[in-house]
Amino acid sequence: MNGLVLLIISVALLLCGYVFYGRYLCKQWGVGEGDPTPAHSMEDGVDYVPAKAPVLMGHHFSSIAGAGPITGPIQAAVFGWLPCVLWIIIGGIFFGGVHDFGSLFASVRHGGKSIGEVINDNMSKRAKRLFIVFAYLTLILVIAAFASIVAGTFGVEKDAAPAVVEANSRVAMVSILFIVIAVCYGLLMNRTSMSMGVSTIVGIAAIVAIIAVGMFWHPIMLTGKTWMYLIGVYIVVASVAPVWILLQPRDFLSSFLLYAMLALAFIGVVLARPSMSTMDTINVAVPGKPIFPVLFTTIACGAISGFHSLVSSGTTSKQLDKEIHAKPIAYGGMLLECVLAVLTLCAVAYAKKYDLQGATNIFGGGIAHMIDDSIPGTFNVLNTLLILTYSAFCLTSLDTATRLARFMFQEFWIDDNAGETVHNVTGYKKVLTNPWVATIITVVLGIVLGMNGYAKIWALFGSANQLLAALALMAVAAWLGNIGKKKLNLIIPMIFMLIVTIASLVINTINQFKAIAAGGADWGPWVQAIVGILLIVLAVILAVEGVQTFTKQSKQKAQA
Repeated sequence: MNGLVLLIISVALLLCGYVFYGRYLCKQWGVGEGDPTPAHSMEDGVDYVPAKAPVLMGHHFSSIAGAGPITGPIQAAVFGWLPCVLWIIIGGIFFGGVHDFGSLFASVRHGGKSIGEVINDNMSKRAKRLFIVFAYLTLILVIAAFASIVAGTFGVEKDAAPAVVEANSRVAMVSILFIVIAVCYGLLMNRTSMSMGVSTIVGIAAIVAIIAVGMFWHPIMLTGKTWMYLIGVYIVVASVAPVWILLQPRDFLSSFLLYAMLALAFIGVVLARPSMSTMDTINVAVPGKPIFPVLFTTIACGAISGFHSLVSSGTTSKQLDKEIHAKPIAYGGMLLECVLAVLTLCAVAYAKKYDLQGATNIFGGGIAHMIDDSIPGTFNVLNTLLILTYSAFCLTSLDTATRLARFMFQEFWIDDNAGETVHNVTGYKKVLTNPWVATIITVVLGIVLGMNGYAKIWALFGSANQLLAALALMAVAAWLGNIGKKKLNLIIPMIFMLIVTIASLVINTINQFKAIAAGGADWGPWVQAIVGILLIVLAVILAVEGVQTFTKQSKQKAQA
């Protein structure tokens, strides 16, 4: 299969899904009938702040993308291009898009509350508590991983090759300047009457300027360990600061880098037209990793990802200006991520020609080589820009994940049924729900784990992330059932993701016990085995909660 033909077919199918299935969902759910949104009715100048659709799209897409749609397809490439593409397209349209759109819409109709609170209102308080604990621990793992990835792309070690020193110091300098211009841009957008068109031109010009400066002047050379500490300080401030001064403008500006990356990747595929058959030289029967369920937990963000429900219901729902924007931002954002996943597979096919190793090198190097082979002399600049964009993905997802974890930590201590809020609780709850306290606890846990071997338990993330997706689908389905809306298009993907999750956890847990039995295992396999069992139990308990909820709804409907 020619990579360009595959890309065209994929984009056409995803576009049809957006237009027709997205329209169907809007009609079924009554999208647009519930204005004003919480961003207006609950505006507080910190977390609840209405944002223009392009700005919020920038935040949402930058946050959900992260490293997932790049690393996932690269790791899943061992199964061949066809299974990967089929899951990306089918999963994106009927699973991930519905999941993201439903999570955002349900949160908006619940006052911008998280999926945990949606579960509390439509299932039970116990289910809410279990979900929040699970989601919070998953976010700690995300913070640990992304902080480590960012520090790795910034850090300069003593034994590093000159080319690595040059590339990392460039990326670090541009990223620092990026944060500075984001704050300036936030002040400009919110304290002046500048139009969106003019501010966009100013923003793009500023990005070009800082990239030019960072490429030729990058004096800051710190170790990865030092960067971990600095990143920790940054995300504490970033996750507590009002969204309009950093999160909104930084993510909006980041989105231009991401769109540019998509454009470069598309140009590369047009020029190189990679042969996808090169991926089929790898045997699909990977020892210990059967295509089911591993494919469906490996390609996470590129098809469906539970992390997206936390973003949709955590930050995006609190900034949505109008309900009708939910479809392009949530459903459209997910399908755009599917396009990125397909482009990544094309990069993998071409990167095999150069025997590139590592996700960053495979993605950035693969795309850069596609263009450089047709336009010689462009590789170094393109590769640096693509690595910078990859880092921007991770940094954006990092402080969004920190803010989401802060929300989760605060919500755990609040009894919504008793009318408690972060503003009226007293005693120890008042201390623990303080934004600074909740954030500092979260960041310390994440950074400590990031510096002490998070990779030993990272294998759990794929299953944990997809379990989050199943639970988010369950929550939205429960809500739709309670308000008399059809929910079958959420029940089917929910059941499938529960099966995938439990099967994956069982396989991983068995493998960990085998490693322990072989002798010489450190703490990694033990933690994976114990947590794996706990996640299986959690999945079963919440599945039972879901069955009870849906059964009760069916009886009430029959009696009506």
